[in-house]
Amino acid sequence: MTGPTDEQPYAGLIRAGRRRTDPSLLEREQEKTQLRQVVAALGEGRPAVVSVTGRPGFGHNALLRWTARLAEKRSVRVLRVSGSLAERDLRHGAVVQLLTPLGEVAERSMRVLRGQREPDGLPGLPELLHTTRRTPTLVTVEDAQWLDAASLPWLQALVRRLSTGIPLALLIGRTGLDPHGPEWLADAAPCARLTRHLTVRPLSPRAVADLTEQICGTPCDEEFATTATEASHGSPAILHAALHYFAEAGHPPTADRVPQLRALVTGIIGDRVGRALRGLSDEATAVLRALAVSGDLLDFPLNCSLAGLRTVRESRLRAALQAAGFTTPDGAYERIRLAVARQRILEETPAAERAALHARAAHLAYRAVADDEDIARLLLQAPPIGEPWAVHALSGSFGAALRRGDFVRATTYLNRALDEPQDPLQRAHLSLDLAGAEAVAAPEAGDRRLTNLIHTPGKGEGWSQLRVRALDMVLARGDDSRGRHAATHALATAHGSERDDLIALYWCAADTGPEATDVPLPGVPALSEHPLAPAQAGIRAWQLAARGRDRARAAELARRALEAGDAAPVMPRLVAAKALWLTDAATEAEDHLAALVAELRRRHSAPTLARALVLTAELHVRGGRLDAAERAVNDAERAQPAAAWHPLAVPHLMVIRAFIALETRRSDEARALLDTPMPPGTVYGVRWSYLLYARARVAADEGRWAEAFELFKESGRWLLRQQWANPIVLPWRSMAARACLTLGDPEQAQRLIREELTLARHWGAPSAMDLAHLAAGSLDHRGSSGRSGASPHPPRELPTRLAYADILAELATEEVTKGDHVTAARLLTELSRLTVTPADSRLAERVRRLTARLAQPATPDGTTVPEEEWATLSPAERQTAELARRGLSNREIAEQLGVSRRTVELRLSSTYKKLGITSRKELLARRGPTERNLTDVV
Repeated sequence: MTGPTDEQPYAGLIRAGRRRTDPSLLEREQEKTQLRQVVAALGEGRPAVVSVTGRPGFGHNALLRWTARLAEKRSVRVLRVSGSLAERDLRHGAVVQLLTPLGEVAERSMRVLRGQREPDGLPGLPELLHTTRRTPTLVTVEDAQWLDAASLPWLQALVRRLSTGIPLALLIGRTGLDPHGPEWLADAAPCARLTRHLTVRPLSPRAVADLTEQICGTPCDEEFATTATEASHGSPAILHAALHYFAEAGHPPTADRVPQLRALVTGIIGDRVGRALRGLSDEATAVLRALAVSGDLLDFPLNCSLAGLRTVRESRLRAALQAAGFTTPDGAYERIRLAVARQRILEETPAAERAALHARAAHLAYRAVADDEDIARLLLQAPPIGEPWAVHALSGSFGAALRRGDFVRATTYLNRALDEPQDPLQRAHLSLDLAGAEAVAAPEAGDRRLTNLIHTPGKGEGWSQLRVRALDMVLARGDDSRGRHAATHALATAHGSERDDLIALYWCAADTGPEATDVPLPGVPALSEHPLAPAQAGIRAWQLAARGRDRARAAELARRALEAGDAAPVMPRLVAAKALWLTDAATEAEDHLAALVAELRRRHSAPTLARALVLTAELHVRGGRLDAAERAVNDAERAQPAAAWHPLAVPHLMVIRAFIALETRRSDEARALLDTPMPPGTVYGVRWSYLLYARARVAADEGRWAEAFELFKESGRWLLRQQWANPIVLPWRSMAARACLTLGDPEQAQRLIREELTLARHWGAPSAMDLAHLAAGSLDHRGSSGRSGASPHPPRELPTRLAYADILAELATEEVTKGDHVTAARLLTELSRLTVTPADSRLAERVRRLTARLAQPATPDGTTVPEEEWATLSPAERQTAELARRGLSNREIAEQLGVSRRTVELRLSSTYKKLGITSRKELLARRGPTERNLTDVV
């Protein structure tokens, strides 16, 4: 540790002097300089009038006292006046304070001023001016905002009589930020050259740091000083009190103590506000409470009306509130300066009065055509109004909160709207909208509310539509079990179209439940084979599509459901859109789905919108539009975050995200998504099969073929439980067959692919048959089961573009591996017609690598790995790769090397990435840069 440098020999003395500084006088050098000049001028017979203004606690009175001490040191007489709230109604109180030190000279004048009658003239003023000619005098007036009205003319007269040769300086301190001083001083029209106006400013962070070091005895962090300045608004008085409490508590002035500092400053400000409130008049208090309630909505005259003041001098009230430091002027408005002050004012307002103020303020805001949310915020604190406009404002605010994603605030608005008297059906519709927001903010509460609405009796089309929409929303949330039982209960009393829709929704829930069954619960009719009701047509269309039966009939029924528009519930239309898409009417299905999404964006139902967007994302993924899929799934999570989804519906969302990540070369993200523990109950439901399928895809991508095979089979078992046999729903058989072939089981692979081909032909959609044939060809190294020609369907009409392109890339890889560059080039030409976005997707990168390999000379015995690529592998990775190239399975490699199968899988996955390949097949087709024996590696 070193001492002061030669350039700063007095640094220690300067710091010690700073520690002795009055906190109210920190950073007041400019003001003190001018005040010194005023005192010095008195000795030369030059008078002056100086106003010093500032916020409460900023130290304007401290500057007056400092000047008084300076004047006394220079033999200047000092006369002190202090205004106070308690004595502002004491007539001539300020003049009496001023004249008292003059003794016998002013005794007669003071007797006159203390009398009951109005004095003639200006008693005591001539005597004061006479003595001043012989004795230079400084008059300080502290807290001039509280001066009694009778003393102001006397002080104005004193100012008017000041001229050269009268060595008297009038120093006026008051709360406020008026740059021209108090009004009464301006009315006195003093000579401009005699007048100065000083405004004390907030302390800067640097001064706050000095004050902190002075009080706490140790330097403070920059963050601490900045926070202290912001929290206290630079007030020396607040800082002085807060830092003393802080130091006494033993807290160091460091950044980690900022929360304690904020709490301390807030408490101090609150206490000061409380004391100031007790000093206000009843009128000022009433207006201040009105201002605290209305905020910035109402101008000052309207706030006076809100406070119940009809005949009052507004300028006087505004001046009183500003003088007390509560408000700051803003044209026709008065703003409460500090949020802490507003909160304290509201806390000290009796509850009944506060509620009544909010109600009256809402009325005035409505009449002033304020925004709905501004009115609604007032209504939240008011008792029921009983006016239609109140429900309208709260409902409009609910919609605005939903649009910005503030579901908690949205539910608050509608809960308040339900307190208003209204028609039962209107109340029920509000409750339905509320359940849509609660699906995000409080899902369990939303489910209970929906169940209650489904059970609500009521006759008429309005009530029927309400119950159907409520059940539709339950299913959109994913709670199939609740949906089935609620539908069964509602069917007991339903008639007409309501009954048709409830039957459809029941079977929608039954078709995705843990176990598919054609046996309904008691009281539920079976779904017709040829339904006429649009909702039932949509469900039946999906059943046919999922089971791979009667494609033409499925398309006809799906169109019937979709063309019904909002006359049919949402969930049947969603499954109808997917059924129509599976029939190869992809463009038509996606147009209907886009229209449905646009419709749902106008509604207040997060679950249905989220489900529609996830289906949109799924179809985008299948069509190879990965960027559009990511936008759709992001929109779905904005509509309803993943945490708010029902456990049975969560897998669908996670799977789509995982597929997007996998296809955009973010394998780690895909794995993390799928390995995330699912909510309890997730495993019960058909969507679980999607999750198993996605996990199998990731396992296959990482070379864990045995695990992938088991996952593909388990995914298929879940689908078959639901009787979902159509391979286009999820092509798990061909993927499992690929795993079988890699694991050395060609017989089972052939059985699986033959089954997929049979089911695809039975369904009859060209895309399903093409995909199955292509998959079969990729599994037959001789190509006898498949076809290597171009697809008869233009790429824009191929709904399963991504899967088709992936298998084409696999076939092209096999042909390159075998050395058949002609066939490989033809396959790549067909592949190039299939647009998959974005351009940096996994498939696009794979195509670029295949194109580069085709540009190399063909080698019948495999491609040589360049020396620089081989060198990127670690010794363990090279060792594992050589064993894999010799045909050993992962289990055999693990046994030979004495490591776990997981280690082998991770080494191979890393090897694939470093060599720019995607599978063991490509690795088998390559050899190292130099011929070597396996023993050289081992």
